[in-house]
Amino acid sequence: MTSTFRVLYVLVVIEHHSRRLIHFNVTAHPTAQWTRQQLREAVGCEERYAYLLHDRDSIFSAELDASIQRLGLRVLKSPPRSPKANSICERVLGTLRRECLDWLIAHYNRGRPHSALGPGVPDPPANSTVPLSKSRHRLDDFRLVQANPILAGLHHEYSLARV
Repeated sequence: MTSTFRVLYVLVVIEHHSRRLIHFNVTAHPTAQWTRQQLREAVGCEERYAYLLHDRDSIFSAELDASIQRLGLRVLKSPPRSPKANSICERVLGTLRRECLDWLIAHYNRGRPHSALGPGVPDPPANSTVPLSKSRHRLDDFRLVQANPILAGLHHEYSLARV
């Protein structure tokens, strides 16, 4: 996921024997045609590979498997819901996730603190024009709860407003 919260898909091709990263690429809209082109670039003419192991993602269609076989590779599919069957790739992907997410700036939601802090809002906004309610379970008739989207709608912070 990018800083603007667009989902990106990564194709990683790893040589199983040496665990060497042969090829990778990123796209926002993966298609079978894009995947086929990436595999053509990965396989190339320099090395001779015997097989291609991939998961059961829908991007690997029967047509794509047939084109992989035309490249001279035998197609092997990992069993469903078995990440350990392709553990080398899973480990590389885990490393990539950790390395990328370690640099992500997190959002601390001050509008919804942990309940152990007690009732009410611990740090009420200084510019609030609405007085705080005496009851934390009931709103006065002239109050409205507004939801403000944060992080492109991934989280929301709530505030009180006059009706």
